[in-house]
Amino acid sequence: MSHRLLRLFMGATTVAVLAGCGSSPPVPDWQINARDATQRGTVAYLEGRSRVADAEFARARREATRSARADAVARVELARCAAQLASLVLGPCAAVAPLQADMGLPQQAYQRYLAGQLLPGDVPALPEAQQSVGRALLTPAPGADPVGWLPQGDALSRLVAAAVLVQAGHGSPAVVAAGVLAASDQGWTRPLLAWLGWQLRQAKAAGDAALARQVQARIDLLTSSEKQTK
Repeated sequence: MSHRLLRLFMGATTVAVLAGCGSSPPVPDWQINARDATQRGTVAYLEGRSRVADAEFARARREATRSARADAVARVELARCAAQLASLVLGPCAAVAPLQADMGLPQQAYQRYLAGQLLPGDVPALPEAQQSVGRALLTPAPGADPVGWLPQGDALSRLVAAAVLVQAGHGSPAVVAAGVLAASDQGWTRPLLAWLGWQLRQAKAAGDAALARQVQARIDLLTSSEKQTK
């Protein structure tokens, strides 16, 4: 997988404020530690290393909590929810619910985005890579295939956006295929298995036996490899 792509995504979404800039005072240790642990936790989760992911996200939250700032803690939890959603763990980001009253608009907008429930005015507060999907969700073009709404560029932004579309009821076969491709290209086994499973169900529902056989073969190959590494 490309760690550079992951760093770009994390910088553009949940940890942008943590990164600081060249002309600013030195970034406090808690910000650096929270950012790095969040990145490591995201990688571990996508690669299927649950124990490592749990430990890293717990470390990131502890570091963010040192600031006593709800927005900092929310960024960590939203990053975790984004990784889970990218793996088609659908549903609201419950971990940020206790923080909602004190979160800023960027965190609130991103929470609603992950749930596929954007409000007017949320789009400018979203990370740039996610704004095209945000605009399309609010004003969808009649007859357009939602796959055209997905951002180009880094794989995690695209994978999260595809999952947002599924969450919002726009998971067309082309969107699901894009999710499969994004996860496959990076070797992210957890989301890949989830997206292949979704694609298999779609193929069976559509009566596409050839596609169903192809997808099942990929699932068998992936699960067989996973068993051999345990």
